[in-house]
Amino acid sequence: MLLTGISVIFIRNLFAVVVLAGMFSLLAAVLYVVLDAVDVAFTEAAVGAGISTLLLLGTLALTTDKELAKTKIKIIPLLLVIFTGSVLILGTRDMPNFGDAKAPANLHVAPRYIEESMKETGLPNMVTSVLASYRGYDTFGEVVVIFTAAIGVLILLGQGYRKSRRGSGKIINKNSGEAE
Repeated sequence: MLLTGISVIFIRNLFAVVVLAGMFSLLAAVLYVVLDAVDVAFTEAAVGAGISTLLLLGTLALTTDKELAKTKIKIIPLLLVIFTGSVLILGTRDMPNFGDAKAPANLHVAPRYIEESMKETGLPNMVTSVLASYRGYDTFGEVVVIFTAAIGVLILLGQGYRKSRRGSGKIINKNSGEAE
């Protein structure tokens, strides 16, 4: 993943950048599966490697696949990113080790889900009971975010083809120039 991310920075062909970004998302999905976060892996594969890659390829079809000008590196945003990344990495020092049996999640949350989920939710599948019942609001929130993003993309894509004149009440087709 690190090599893929670094490659995205230095490659100037935008088609290759989109493909590498999709590959990065697919590798992230594989990492989530290894970390036993299959629900997050499905979302990453569908949204990150799937829909986002298709939208970016569609954008490239409407534009060009070459970067127009070499941009100058701006130091303040770079320093801000380095600072934020350092703080996030520093924050992980307080986390329990991966797979630690004495981690709070393994002592309190997981045993309750395993022992009580069938009685409390009535669902035989433990993953479904966690996602639909215990984390129902969280799952609903994720669906709302994805739906809102999809509507936003559709609105943005639709603005290129139709444009209305102020005060005329008519919609002008940008391609033909005729009123509809």
